[in-house]
Amino acid sequence: MAGGSKLAVYAALTANSVVTVAKLAGFAVTGSGSMLSEGVHSLADVGNQALLALGMARANKPPDPTHPQGYGREAFVWSLISAVGMFFLGSGVSITHGVQALWEPHGHGHGASEGFELNLAILVFALVVEGAALAFAVRGIASEAKNHGQSLSEYLRTTDDPFGVAVILEDGAAVLGVLLALAAIGLTHITGAPYWDPLGSIAIGILLGGVAFFLIAKNRALLIGRAIREADQEALEALLAEDPAIDQVVLQRAVVVGTSSYRISAEIEFDADYLAERWLGEHDIDQLHAQLDTPEKLRSFLVGYGENVIERVGDEVDRLEARIREVLPKAESIALEPD
Repeated sequence: MAGGSKLAVYAALTANSVVTVAKLAGFAVTGSGSMLSEGVHSLADVGNQALLALGMARANKPPDPTHPQGYGREAFVWSLISAVGMFFLGSGVSITHGVQALWEPHGHGHGASEGFELNLAILVFALVVEGAALAFAVRGIASEAKNHGQSLSEYLRTTDDPFGVAVILEDGAAVLGVLLALAAIGLTHITGAPYWDPLGSIAIGILLGGVAFFLIAKNRALLIGRAIREADQEALEALLAEDPAIDQVVLQRAVVVGTSSYRISAEIEFDADYLAERWLGEHDIDQLHAQLDTPEKLRSFLVGYGENVIERVGDEVDRLEARIREVLPKAESIALEPD
């Protein structure tokens, strides 16, 4: 699992815990719908990032008799739950409150000078804190992307680590949400029109819903067994195609099973001529021909030769698995079957 993702999750959890209290306090005093939406947004982020932290811990559990292939996919389970929570708690509550406020405007705190100044101070504070958390997350994930030779956007689109993607998008949505809340509260204060504040609440809800849908789709794909990234697939295919011991790859599958692990399986048709030539290179054919002068000696030789072929195929499988792990360090589970 990427170290940058882990640090980003805990940084975001700390930042959102602080601003949640501030935003909900602002709503309690002013009654602003945008402040409520932002408070619920940050509260949802706290819950989501706590779930991400739990997912990181559980995904690192070692294999056991009940789960012999480990717990890697728990990362995707908890990330999916986090995204669903964002959709229902963050987006659902914000949109519902905004619609209700438009239907029955109450005006509590709208346009009041002291209420506006308090909300403004809280939102500016939140913008600084959440902006710092976003910058920290971007820096950490950008470092991971650089290690993979990718841009940040390409890494976020193709990575198998849902935690980094979730934190970047949630922190980005948090900053955009604060800006939307500032705009809604500012327009309410300037115009005195009560509808700007609930419209801000609805806009924040729509923003959260979009982020949640993206994260749900990504984690769904990983949970049901997504193919490994294209560059890794091409490297695997090139390795198998260029190996002199392989005549043909009959079937090959490579899927993601965790934030840092692949499962690779393949049915391989080995090159019999190559294996025979290697065996002949280690033996004196003239001497063997002279020794095999009776049916009993020939029979004994063939039995030994058959055992040697089986051992040699096993050695080739071990060698190929080692080569695959060199090229793809994430390949924790490899099953190569001679066809």
